[in-house]
Amino acid sequence: MHRTPAAGPPGPSPAAPRTGTESAPARHPRALEPVTAILIVLLSVLGALIGIVLITSLGVSPNTAVIGALVAMLVGRIPVGALVKMRSLHRQNLVQSAISGSTFAAANSLMTPIAVPFALGRTDLVWPMLGGATIGLAVDSWVLYRVFDSKLLPATNAWPAGIAAAETIKAGDSGGKKAVVLGASAVVGLLGALMKIPTSAAGVAFLGNVWALLMFGIGLLVAQYAPTVLDVNLSAEYVPHGLMIGAGLVALAQAGMLMRNRGGNKQQAVAANADAADDGTPELTVGSTRLRRGLLEGVVLFTAGAVVVAITGGLIGGMSVPGLIGWVLLAGAAALVHQLIVGLAAMHSGWFPAFAVTLIVLIVGLFLDIPTVPLALLVGYTASTGPAFADLGYDFKAGWLLRRDAVPWQPYEMAGRREQYIAQVLGFAVALGVVALAWHAFFTDGKVPPVSKVYVTTITSGLDPHTMTTLLLWAIPGALIQFIGGSSRQLGVLLATGLLVATANAGWMVLGALAVRYGYTRWRRRGVRTAEERIRRDEQSDNDMSLVGAGLIAGSSLNDISKLTKAF
Repeated sequence: MHRTPAAGPPGPSPAAPRTGTESAPARHPRALEPVTAILIVLLSVLGALIGIVLITSLGVSPNTAVIGALVAMLVGRIPVGALVKMRSLHRQNLVQSAISGSTFAAANSLMTPIAVPFALGRTDLVWPMLGGATIGLAVDSWVLYRVFDSKLLPATNAWPAGIAAAETIKAGDSGGKKAVVLGASAVVGLLGALMKIPTSAAGVAFLGNVWALLMFGIGLLVAQYAPTVLDVNLSAEYVPHGLMIGAGLVALAQAGMLMRNRGGNKQQAVAANADAADDGTPELTVGSTRLRRGLLEGVVLFTAGAVVVAITGGLIGGMSVPGLIGWVLLAGAAALVHQLIVGLAAMHSGWFPAFAVTLIVLIVGLFLDIPTVPLALLVGYTASTGPAFADLGYDFKAGWLLRRDAVPWQPYEMAGRREQYIAQVLGFAVALGVVALAWHAFFTDGKVPPVSKVYVTTITSGLDPHTMTTLLLWAIPGALIQFIGGSSRQLGVLLATGLLVATANAGWMVLGALAVRYGYTRWRRRGVRTAEERIRRDEQSDNDMSLVGAGLIAGSSLNDISKLTKAF
């Protein structure tokens, strides 16, 4: 049984099995091997510092996966003893997983949440919030590990940054035409980003689901031109937030329907016993039972984490018993909803609207009249989830692509995914240590993440009476669009994401790249007379576009790192 994507291109086709030293060994390299672990720790420290500096100064968190892959490649070229082991593509994948995880963990999952009570003037709550954020981060990554490559979050979907990391690693290993195309695309991506052109948006459009990205591009364009054409700031009026609420609720219902599909269990059992005769890729590695258990585990663990935050944050005694129970249940549910919406958006578009979805939770809290301190803790706890969920999905996608030539495929894929998870947990631990040591110096120097200041300003200023009406009104079309598109396209979530991201000119880059992609596919079909030949040509077209898209994203990521000079 071979893997066939439900929608959108699957990314590069599986390469032919290797015949040299890089043919898939019987056992996947381990993350805790001395050389690999040392490199993981060193680069995770670097990633955490990069994430902290950029999130506190510029409000951005770069994807350092490509940087980690490049460093691992260079180390592997050093002809000294055990360092030669780093020539393994799979060890390089472990290293890039760890550094990207430490970057997002330090910046988004830890530094941003603890800045909320600090900006509110409650420095005594920073340490309790750090504990709660650590729990949120840990549960976030665990749930993704449990449910990746299920019907809800299939590996065949885009996960654009993951394709960029995998193609960078493969090009560095094989060289030749592939490396030239990737390198040239990366140069274009870097130069475009330096000129303030969102080249990564074009890269994503070469990789993802066409329908989802079409809605994403439309959302970007509407957000860009609404202030001048319609004389209205949609974000200020909370229109995108309303759309996201409606689309998010339907997306959750669609996820529930996927959990109920028990047919996936039999399919998974068949896939688990299937050998790789050709590319060795079964249908799915996670059936509906594990998907259901993973999400239920998330609910329980997030709720338990909310209890810890309530106790350490001093909410017991300051709230009534019904109010406290309601706060805990809301915090647990909000954390799960936040991670799923952020993960779905990241899977299709490469962007995750973590700030906007957290702001929706904040608005709901204001509507429920939650007191200031409990609301600040709720916002911080919710903000700790989502980014690590999305980033681990990118890294698993990269590993999935690199392991597709393994025979037998299923055991090697699951072992590799487990080692990637261990590598990221090690990166998270390093990030936690760096944040614990650095937050006081940064915050007292006035370097507080801008998004945290926005949260606090919104908490203290209160809720406009018309805001909730607007949210409920616009939730209706958001829900309808999401329902019409179905779970495989996520049209409503992606439209809302585009409206919320609102990056200037990114819409033109997305739609332009989609047009190029369509034209190139049509050109590759010239002279085709059979359906089999057409499928083969389309697959080749997708592979070419994926390589170019990966290069554009990699170049844009390098530009993000270069912003360190501006931050300093």
